[in-house]
Amino acid sequence: MSDVLSVSALDDMPLIDLGLGSPENRAGQRVVIAMSGGVDSSVAAALVKRAGYDAVGITLQLYDHGEAIRRKGACCAGQDIHDARAVAAKLDMPHYVLDYESRFKESVMDEFVDSYLSGHTPIPCIRCNETVKFRDLLTTARELGAVALVTGHYIATRHGTHGWEMHRPRDLARDQSYFLFSTTQEQLDFLRFPLADLTKDEIRDYAALIGLKVADKPDSQDICFVPNGDYAGVIKRLRPDCGLPGDIRHVDGELLGRHQGVLHYTVGQRRGLGVATGDPLYVVAIDADKREVIVGPRDALARARILLDEVNWLGDGKADGEKVRARIRSTGEPAMAELTLKNNGAAEIVLAEAEEGVSPGQACVFYAADSDRVLGGGWIKGAV
Repeated sequence: MSDVLSVSALDDMPLIDLGLGSPENRAGQRVVIAMSGGVDSSVAAALVKRAGYDAVGITLQLYDHGEAIRRKGACCAGQDIHDARAVAAKLDMPHYVLDYESRFKESVMDEFVDSYLSGHTPIPCIRCNETVKFRDLLTTARELGAVALVTGHYIATRHGTHGWEMHRPRDLARDQSYFLFSTTQEQLDFLRFPLADLTKDEIRDYAALIGLKVADKPDSQDICFVPNGDYAGVIKRLRPDCGLPGDIRHVDGELLGRHQGVLHYTVGQRRGLGVATGDPLYVVAIDADKREVIVGPRDALARARILLDEVNWLGDGKADGEKVRARIRSTGEPAMAELTLKNNGAAEIVLAEAEEGVSPGQACVFYAADSDRVLGGGWIKGAV
């Protein structure tokens, strides 16, 4: 007996419209789905199939699958490739695995290491989205004759006055807009996100309903190439000569001790500083050129004026003193701020209330002051 689902078996799933024209033409419209092997992208593929499009699944091998298959909580390798292939077979759709390992190392892993060694706190998931996934994979999808690329991200897009707009999803607990701020307008025109109006529980229920074995599969936890959160271990493996020692200084200039490499520290860090003064100390800044880690009391972390570069603007017109809501970390909520866009992709954000732990290398994402629309964002260059 075949394990392939019949079309009628999908009838209890929502019938989505990807905004690609008349429903009568869907069978002739190829849609590529980026399938990671997790439940989200698997249900996204099922929704595309249910809607009647010519669905094609693609999974990216981003790093050594031999290592990844031995540990849990990873993605884009090993067991996940097997799971994606099995889902595609059950949905009776073509599935391809593309070896993007060298592209991933050059565009994401090397940049991650360089950023850390410069004293920044990078977010490789954003770089992965903007390069390997939404640049390289999108190009591949076009070459396959696709009219859209679908992913399992929790984000919403709507067609507005000036084209497709990005909005936060229904399930704000799963909102991934922080990781997608660098998506360009051209990419938005081609991307589709069918999970926008679904919660995680609903997605798992639909996966179970149609018999997908990934229905109860745990979400990825770690950065895929950083097992157990051991950033220093990965950096040392890729840059064996990176552990140059330096000074730990108080914000008042006093020398407090020595460290074994700036890669062991991030702004806002309290534990594991290697110095003790009786009062709690936090990493306030990192000067990679001088190999200095600057520490101080908690109130020294507060910053209100943030300088950004590589800004991606998805709003209408140019912002000059525009009221927005700004989000400076993935786990934080957007807070009121004033945004001024400058030349050459730079911008300045002034927070209505200063926040702690503003770290160079992190992202600052902008939202409309009175709606859930994502207006873009940029990379934090510095803060005062």
